Amino acid sequence: MVTKAIIPVAGYGTRRLPITKAVEKCMMPIGNRPAVDYIVQDAIAAGIRDIYFVVNKDDTQIERYYMRNQKLENYLQGIGANEYLNFIQPPQGVNFYYIDQDVSDRYGNAIPIGLCFPYIKPGESVAILTGNDFIFNSDGSSELAKLISQTPEGASSLLTLQIDPNQSSSYNVIEFDMNGNYYRTIKKPTPSQAPSNYINVNKYIFSYELLQAVAAYSNVNITGEYDVLEPIHQYAITGGLMKIVSTNGYYLNVDDPYSWLYANQIVINNQR
Repeated sequence: MVTKAIIPVAGYGTRRLPITKAVEKCMMPIGNRPAVDYIVQDAIAAGIRDIYFVVNKDDTQIERYYMRNQKLENYLQGIGANEYLNFIQPPQGVNFYYIDQDVSDRYGNAIPIGLCFPYIKPGESVAILTGNDFIFNSDGSSELAKLISQTPEGASSLLTLQIDPNQSSSYNVIEFDMNGNYYRTIKKPTPSQAPSNYINVNKYIFSYELLQAVAAYSNVNITGEYDVLEPIHQYAITGGLMKIVSTNGYYLNVDDPYSWLYANQIVINNQR
């Protein structure tokens, strides 16, 4: 059973400046909720009970969002607006942890996983969920629950999305092995070089074995980016099983103003 999730949200959101000078990128609003809350609520619906946010040391917006605000509660009760109280209550039965990352030090998407590894028990598998993008299902179903259900015990998995082959140069594209499982990721190939039309949307289940490999890799001295795809590829070619699970949901993100507006349009239109 997968009950823990790691959500990396450190970084300055430079592509969304100047707004990210004041608003953390993952806190950009989609409807009346921050983008990261769609990830959190999907995880809770899948049975996740411990969520590890990897944050910039001085960032507090996520922590404040998921804690009680007694002053606001008293105000709402005082003006007779009790119907809003449910909207601001922290999720029940879920533990939130905040792990500091020094973004001026080593960088790359393997680092947050390595920072959280000491909190994972031997034999545990963990969900790895990027904090600025999410899968939205108009029927309200949990995409992570689907990923967990299709991941064999002790194996790893990743979520993929089918795209128009002509768009492959904008994405990281999956190459399958002969059994239809993960072999490797090709970064932004031209349409003629793309091994498939399925892209990596950075939503994973990592087995303990793969978590160990990522943690070890994150502690090696290298020059440049610590890319989690490196230990994933080594895991796959040395016999580790990484299943491929496809999504039919909307892949939404806040990476640029156009994607953010599109995400708002999709979510709001499906809430009517």
